[in-house]
Amino acid sequence: MAAAQGHFSDHSNGADDKDGTESDPVPRAFRLAVEALRSARPRPDIEVEPARPPQRLAPHAYALEAAVVEGEEDLADGRLVLLHDPAGHEAWQGAFRLVTLVRAELEPEMAADPLLPEVSWSWLTGALEARGLAYGEPSGTVTRAGSHYFGGLADRRPATQIEIRASWTPQEGPDGVPDTAAHMLAWCDLLCQIAGLPPAPAGSADPSAGVVSLPQRRGPQHR
Repeated sequence: MAAAQGHFSDHSNGADDKDGTESDPVPRAFRLAVEALRSARPRPDIEVEPARPPQRLAPHAYALEAAVVEGEEDLADGRLVLLHDPAGHEAWQGAFRLVTLVRAELEPEMAADPLLPEVSWSWLTGALEARGLAYGEPSGTVTRAGSHYFGGLADRRPATQIEIRASWTPQEGPDGVPDTAAHMLAWCDLLCQIAGLPPAPAGSADPSAGVVSLPQRRGPQHR
């Protein structure tokens, strides 16, 4: 699996960046955070591609998209965005913020579980905690939506999609840079969990701590 890659989004002119220059306006802390994010090596089931980052959420942004793949089928997909405001952000309680969207389709029996939203949110917090990551100000939503087919589509099985939207503030290290590689791998753990994959084999490069198999998974989705 190749290292994750993505795009920079920079809207500053460099003049006000404390650790940037006019020729290189991107702050050093953000560059180091992105380099660490790109160095993360997800398990082979996960394909990572560049994504266009949002333009107005923060002065600096970097984005990735990923899918859990089995053969030619996507079991789950998601998007991870790293935001950075060198001046700090009151709502974030920090200078960095991670934002994600993760989604997959489930069997109706699993989707009908009244505890599914709470359990799904615990998959995110559990993935971060399983890797020993400190974070703050978590927020998000868990949404499930069902589709029933009629008329010419009546032969299709009902489909239910679960969607997790979340954001959290990664704890910064002594150098002001969060461990974005570890947060990326925790996010990949969440993707695998919502896809229903078992943990990676013991002794592999990424044991995916905290990932458990999700029962009643739907069939693969054609890409």
